[in-house]
Amino acid sequence: MFIETIKFFYDVVTYVNSPLLNCTTKWVEEFFLFILASMYQNACGAAAASAGGCVEGDRDCHSLISKEPTVPVEHDYSGFDIVKATQYGAFQRVKDLVDAGYNVNQRDSETVTLLHWAAINNRKEIMRFFIDQGSEVDAVGGELDATPLHWATRQGHLDAVVLLMNAGADPTLRDAEGCSCIHLAAQFGHTALVAYFVARGVSPDLQDKGGMTPLMWSCWKVCSLDPTRLLLTLGASTKLTDSTQGNTALHWAILARNTTAISTLILQAQASLDIPNHRGDTPVSMLQNYVGSVWIGSKVAEKIKEAMTTKHSHNFFVRIAKDKRVKWWCMVGTPFISFYIAGLILGANLLILIKMFLLVCLYIVLHFTGQLFYDDRLMALLPLSIYLATKVWIYVTWIVYIMPHAPLLTSVIFLSSSGALWYCFLKSWLGDPGVISTTQDLRFRTIIELAERGPGGFEPSSFCSACLVKRPIRSKHCSVCNRCVARFDHHCPWVANCIGAKNHKYFLGFLACLVLMCCQVLYGSSQFWEDQCNVVPRRDGFFDVLFKVGRCDPWVAWVAANSMLHLAWVFMLFICQLYQISCLGMTTNERMNRGRYSHFISNAGKSPFSRSAFLNLVDFLECNCFGFVKPQVKDWMTSYDLDKTTEHQPLLRHKDNFQYV
Repeated sequence: MFIETIKFFYDVVTYVNSPLLNCTTKWVEEFFLFILASMYQNACGAAAASAGGCVEGDRDCHSLISKEPTVPVEHDYSGFDIVKATQYGAFQRVKDLVDAGYNVNQRDSETVTLLHWAAINNRKEIMRFFIDQGSEVDAVGGELDATPLHWATRQGHLDAVVLLMNAGADPTLRDAEGCSCIHLAAQFGHTALVAYFVARGVSPDLQDKGGMTPLMWSCWKVCSLDPTRLLLTLGASTKLTDSTQGNTALHWAILARNTTAISTLILQAQASLDIPNHRGDTPVSMLQNYVGSVWIGSKVAEKIKEAMTTKHSHNFFVRIAKDKRVKWWCMVGTPFISFYIAGLILGANLLILIKMFLLVCLYIVLHFTGQLFYDDRLMALLPLSIYLATKVWIYVTWIVYIMPHAPLLTSVIFLSSSGALWYCFLKSWLGDPGVISTTQDLRFRTIIELAERGPGGFEPSSFCSACLVKRPIRSKHCSVCNRCVARFDHHCPWVANCIGAKNHKYFLGFLACLVLMCCQVLYGSSQFWEDQCNVVPRRDGFFDVLFKVGRCDPWVAWVAANSMLHLAWVFMLFICQLYQISCLGMTTNERMNRGRYSHFISNAGKSPFSRSAFLNLVDFLECNCFGFVKPQVKDWMTSYDLDKTTEHQPLLRHKDNFQYV
């Protein structure tokens, strides 16, 4: 309710101040905007202090400055002077007045030019006309001594900025506050403008009069993920300090209690926690008093504790526990050791209660080992290690226990299918899933191309603000791997890789081979029990079989139980994947998020890529079935549009807004 009230007053101020008073009372508008924005940001700060970090209304906070009120539609512009005609976009009236002899470079009492008014209102046609008539693109005017490019940047008008830059406007000029255009874009969260300025040659580390960089302004003013993440991707330094207080970007994020910026700088950019400002405060000393606060995330708190422990501890064992190599080997080796110890406990000649007690103790030891040695940044290794440990002990069990009692043909099939399993696994694990690779030069060219296409070019459906690449259709940015993957299906923790266009069929083969392997282990185990334990399922009851199996050799029973567990969930995953590929013609990501993609919405929720169950499978496997069918092979790395027969709409739609000043 408070936000809406402020917006109402803003609309009143800007509307009354625009057509009636023109530019003579611009200071009134700026004064009220300053007061209203300050009130809102105070509310943001209060909410952040109590609720943790930046509030969800950050977009509303920035829209206070860029929101454009609705005004009555005018049909008769003959009574408009040239300033009002420029503000309203009455091109013919503007043209008539200029043709009658009005000088386009004539300034008002505040030295504001017509190009300023056209730029702040995003009047592209009028701007082109003024530029063609010789309007000065870098004219300085207004109380802030700003150029038209400054005015367009404050409002986030990408079209106007592109037009001015192509006309030769200088984005490095500073206004009366010492800010260039990239600093203004960063302050107001105009991510597309920040990207465009950097792509056009502006340094992401350009400092304003006070030494503030765009990254510092973004961390101080903007609560959302971008443009902070974008600036880091473009190479902005986290070590630079401003000249007034000696703060880094992380210092400013902490002062603003900007949860998103803090976690992005610490966890993703690995920003230093030990750089002191002019007061001697380091980020870690500023944050240590807030560990446990709701606006400090758990991973950030863990990082702070680790930094404090490492800094103040001279204990050899503590340093060993914090060593990254020790953590890596611990996370990789723990599943192998714990699997073996659990099997030993189950096979020991002890009472069942003692076995249960020992298993509980094993769990407790593993829990505290994880607390002490595991690293959140290496957690992706754990599922992969569990899978590898299970398979290694299955091979050991087959060779030592099952092979002497299983038919030769069974062992041959087992080893052959294992070879296929490892081939598909390595392709899924180490193979390229279809990463959309890029270079810095290509990023800049993509940004410029999309910017000059218009604001719609930066739609999330066509542009990734994390990788700064043009996004092919069906691709998605993986938050785990921090990269865009073509025809993204999902990120699989069991292979520690994304599943996408280039490794999806190998992943399906991996699942099929794993199902076959688990079935063979269960069959081989039954042969072992029948030969060694005199177990005959047709003769013995279910509980008798379990009792004999447990008493005969618990280790084989332990491995068989793990194989059965793997068989259950892997088989379900395999069937689910087959259903999505053949019957739906979708990836896992598309099936779960089809309500977010316009090409699924416009197709009544069905996949526009689907042909038929058989042909979908043929296309997926790229198999011609000995020449009987012809698969449709498409390069999803470079496919940016649907087929011509399918209408493609952007995911998000921008409305034309105008600022009447």
